[in-house]
Amino acid sequence: MKEYLARLLHDGLLLKSDPELPSVATLVAGGPVRGSWWAHPASHAIFMATEELAARPDVVIVKLVSGKDTFVQERLWPELLAVATAHERWQFAGLTKSAEALHKLAVGEGEVPASGADARLLESRLLVRAEPFHTEAGHHEKRLECWEHWAQRIGFADRALPPVAASKAAFERIYPTAKWLWRSRRGRSSA
Repeated sequence: MKEYLARLLHDGLLLKSDPELPSVATLVAGGPVRGSWWAHPASHAIFMATEELAARPDVVIVKLVSGKDTFVQERLWPELLAVATAHERWQFAGLTKSAEALHKLAVGEGEVPASGADARLLESRLLVRAEPFHTEAGHHEKRLECWEHWAQRIGFADRALPPVAASKAAFERIYPTAKWLWRSRRGRSSA
């Protein structure tokens, strides 16, 4: 089994790239990759590995750790959904009016195409799941999907979710030194 896949299946999480925490780039390159992995000699192999993981039906990519792309394996989806649908203060603090409107649209429609700062902001707060795609004109956009729609689509809508605090703790046990989205700068939980 490939090392990056084995690590994802073992931990339940794996970053796309990070010089300190376990990541696809580090595992494929054989050591920490500083800066953009696109400039690394192993960039082609790293890209192929990330595409392989992204194509797996038991993996979702979210900006969970340090605002970076994080592969989350299916066994942690209940915890992910619990945190993402908690609607805590850290998720909404400082949202622009246009980001709030885009979030409301995504919730109302289930999913919407979007790009730009508001889409990135909603994704970075775990308010939506974002999946990149190319438009017919060749532009890069994201399809923003509200978590309730995603849960329904993958068959998790009727599942009981674990408590939010227990879900956060489960993630924090995997990578104790990670910068989690819900942590304040002083390291206390921000509910």
